[in-house]
Amino acid sequence: MAAPMELFCWAGGWGLPSVDPDCLAVLTYARFTGAPLKVHRVSSPWRSPSGRLPALKTRDEGTISKTQQIITHLRKQKYNADFDLSATQGADTLAFVSLLEEKLLPVLIHTFWVDAKNYVEHTRKWYAETIPFPLNFFLPNCMHKQHVERLQLMWGDGYMEDEEKLEKELYRDARECLTLLSQRLGSQKFFFGDSPASLDAFVFSRLAPLLKAKLPNGKLQQHLKSLQNLCNYCTSILSLYFPWDGGDLPTSAPRVGGAEGGDTEEDPHKRRNQLLSVLVGLAAMLGYAFLSGIVSIQRGAVGPAGRQPIALEEEEEEEEE
Repeated sequence: MAAPMELFCWAGGWGLPSVDPDCLAVLTYARFTGAPLKVHRVSSPWRSPSGRLPALKTRDEGTISKTQQIITHLRKQKYNADFDLSATQGADTLAFVSLLEEKLLPVLIHTFWVDAKNYVEHTRKWYAETIPFPLNFFLPNCMHKQHVERLQLMWGDGYMEDEEKLEKELYRDARECLTLLSQRLGSQKFFFGDSPASLDAFVFSRLAPLLKAKLPNGKLQQHLKSLQNLCNYCTSILSLYFPWDGGDLPTSAPRVGGAEGGDTEEDPHKRRNQLLSVLVGLAAMLGYAFLSGIVSIQRGAVGPAGRQPIALEEEEEEEEE
């Protein structure tokens, strides 16, 4: 029997199966199609075989690390949420996904990673508490830097010239995007009727973190909460497809086992990651000791064989006489 595909994604929180929008999109698409994935919800990208999240480990194509490529691979395996869509609906899917990436995603990055109050009090706090020691001391800041650079690429050279003006324009565009999504959804269960499609996976993965996170500065969040049909839409998908995945799995909940897939919380590289954490911790402590002058390397006198013995000594404070 063929081994199931393995999906590595960020752990859950805020009442969501994963806090990362890209990971959430893949998880949601897989649930929509019934793809047999063995899911590893991890607390660091270092626990992924590619060093990135999400990552899909396949038997034939190795590890795939981009969201759209993962979904394309699932379609090739005959797990296609868009199988019954018409040509017009397929075109609408492309248009709305493009709208999400252009108008909504930049503001989501700004809301969670650039807005100082949200980043310090919410985003960095969650990742620092979730990522294992000692990675939690520097990995959130590295992720923050990556998101800022990504945002600068999206916004162009004008980002640093008049940041306040550009921010207002982008938040205005994001509010208009949410309003348009609300109008397009209307009273339907999903965007194309009673069955979910890939567009629903992308929309849900962008809206759910914004809806569920407890943000100190929730300008865009307040607008989303005013659109009741979008709120009901997210709540419905969570209850239908992730009844036990709201961050922490209840101890009494049944768990799917066996080789045919299902979700699992086990860490496939536990011993390796423990050793890596110890080595990184030792390196950090030694680096601090050398930089602060607690430990130094001094050369002694030249010995008879012409070699200089190297001694590792601790510096002691001079005592006043």
